[in-house]
Amino acid sequence: MLNRKNNELSLYNPFGELEEFRKRFFAEPFGFFGRDFLAEFQTDIRDEGDAYVMEADLPGFRKEDIKVDISNDIMTIRAERRSKRDEKDSGGKYICCERSYGSYSRQFDLTGIKAEDIKAKYDNGVLTMTLPKKEHAVPESRRIEIE
Repeated sequence: MLNRKNNELSLYNPFGELEEFRKRFFAEPFGFFGRDFLAEFQTDIRDEGDAYVMEADLPGFRKEDIKVDISNDIMTIRAERRSKRDEKDSGGKYICCERSYGSYSRQFDLTGIKAEDIKAKYDNGVLTMTLPKKEHAVPESRRIEIE
């Protein structure tokens, strides 16, 4: 092909798109899904009447690597994974290393939640939290005597 602007000859590579796909899929840190693929962990929240139950998927983390902090009615769940690169082949080099590492966090508004009574449990890669609701104060009604 002749590039008319620069009068240069460029060669067409029919496998260029396939090669680019392969590079993105295998070579980049998070592959085909892009860098934001693991930026957040997924959560489910159920209303159980007197409390909410939240389940957060955090597979591959140790309980010690998960921190839950509360400040000003905001709960922050933070999980950090460190990559240990001790295992190698006989030549001392990795053949393939697909494990991700980094810090992941999400924040949740605790308005209407009794923060002091929150309970958390981590089992089989799922953080389960029970978030008890605050009891709504029933407005007291009364009559004011006029003097």
